[in-house]
Amino acid sequence: LGGGIRGPNTPNKSTHHAPMSGLGDTGDNVNAYSFTGALRMPSVCAAEKVFSAKCRKQFGNAHAYHINSLSVNSDCETYISADDLRINLWHLEREAEAFTIVDIKPENMEDLTEVVTSAEFHPDHCHLFAYASSKGSIRVADMRRNALCKNHAQMFESPEAPGTKSFFSEIIASISDVKFSADGRFLLSRDYLNLKLWDLRNESAPVNTFCVHEHLRSKLCDLYESDLIFDKFQCAPNGGGSNVATGSYGNQFRCFDAATGVSDTFEVTKDPQRLRRAAKGVTSGGVSSGKSISG
Repeated sequence: LGGGIRGPNTPNKSTHHAPMSGLGDTGDNVNAYSFTGALRMPSVCAAEKVFSAKCRKQFGNAHAYHINSLSVNSDCETYISADDLRINLWHLEREAEAFTIVDIKPENMEDLTEVVTSAEFHPDHCHLFAYASSKGSIRVADMRRNALCKNHAQMFESPEAPGTKSFFSEIIASISDVKFSADGRFLLSRDYLNLKLWDLRNESAPVNTFCVHEHLRSKLCDLYESDLIFDKFQCAPNGGGSNVATGSYGNQFRCFDAATGVSDTFEVTKDPQRLRRAAKGVTSGGVSSGKSISG
């Protein structure tokens, strides 16, 4: 998104068409009083649904950089929008006015060390929100303390294992998405290699770490040269918090049991029959391909 925010309304419409004329099938030009052939009454048939978006509101240009996050507050009256350097608080009924609640832009841009990558409101407490940074930290801020949240209430950062620091450490530590659980007790974060579950009562270390792309650790140099190491992936917990999911490559996403870490891999495809054939190890030539969907 650019500097503005639009609130679309997305109704679905059923298109209709009249497949036949009320006149005969002779194809001749006839008037309303004379025609040949049998009289056929027109009928209307429903066609496929067409989804269209109509802009209902447009919020003013309050961002100088691309917007990476939008999150509606639990009060259903306000929401936040975040770009690389600022997080703004909006009221849904005031399109032209926003309040900056986080501003990490230094006076000299050469002193910039991190950017905001994601932001999310707490599902229950309307004064709390979390935002993640490119340095791998998650901060929880309380809007009751100050109008400009310079100081965070909590900070979650996973300590780096000794002897593992490399040129790519800061790149793969950058958090691309952060989400609260439905009950507000946990935070879910996604970096390039891993998915991490945090307890708000414990800032020192994540409750669980789920390996998503660990097999790519040995290929970081190639991924860096092709810019794939900068790819962003989203994450989400289910309603009960028992499972978490995140995206991957190859039209796949991974789903993990939050307690045991057991994972399933799903592929999004327009040809489900291909997956069934692959799962059975059958090809058109009758030879086993050995390919299967992991689960």
